[in-house]
Amino acid sequence: MAKQHYATSSLVIGYALCSSLLAIINKYAVTKFNYPGLLTTLQYLTSAAGVWALGKLGFLCHDPFNLETAKKFAPAAIVFYLAIFTNTNLLVHANVDTFIVFRSLTPLLVAIADTTFRKQPCPSKLTFSSLVIILGGAVGYVITDSAFSLTAYSWALAYLVTITAEMVYIKHIVTNLGLNTWGFVLYNNLLSLMISPIFWFLTGEHKSVFSAVESRVEGWFQLDAFVAVALSCLFGLLISFFGFAARKAISATAFTVTGVVNKFLTVAINVTIWDKHASAF
Repeated sequence: MAKQHYATSSLVIGYALCSSLLAIINKYAVTKFNYPGLLTTLQYLTSAAGVWALGKLGFLCHDPFNLETAKKFAPAAIVFYLAIFTNTNLLVHANVDTFIVFRSLTPLLVAIADTTFRKQPCPSKLTFSSLVIILGGAVGYVITDSAFSLTAYSWALAYLVTITAEMVYIKHIVTNLGLNTWGFVLYNNLLSLMISPIFWFLTGEHKSVFSAVESRVEGWFQLDAFVAVALSCLFGLLISFFGFAARKAISATAFTVTGVVNKFLTVAINVTIWDKHASAF
């Protein structure tokens, strides 16, 4: 029992660290490499290829890819892709603080959805009251945000809806599909990689990418952009593993709360390293 407790704690801490750092890394990456669709595609490619390669080398064991399982997992991959897509575009149009505020609303929504759709126990009155207080804080932030932008808040609302659906639905999938953790990482990232080109063309980003490659736009081949993208891809793989492992170990609401609490570290780093944060003036 003690070993299981320590294992669960390690997975939750690993997820919390990756999640807190990835928000900053992704913001830095889209600042240096302003192609959010391509950035997420590279993250999926790195994660899927990394799992496959490490599996071939014998460093890890993952479930084999087959079409029947892929069909069952496909809806979860679509929801996951939409959550990452809206998240990345939110970071393009808003500061990290705005992202954190809307992310902090998800525990309340996930708790309600988990109880409604997955028939999980209702949160205690104290827990529910705490989540409502967070909602009040978020409303206050929106009212006083001097950098209010309709585009940014549209992406924020889209992100809020998709991340809530993702938290609840993927918990359902990891509970019932029976893959191991690395199997979930492989299926999720490989299927998301297959979906990516659709959104490239829907958003028109492919035109910007092709134009930048042809004209060798400054910034495309710079070292800082490469480092930012590489870090983003590495942490994408790490959070994929710790995320799915933690989802298996704890409830959807607890997982969501973990994803919010770790943002204290994100805020501290965000305020320290640059001026891309909120101001009331």
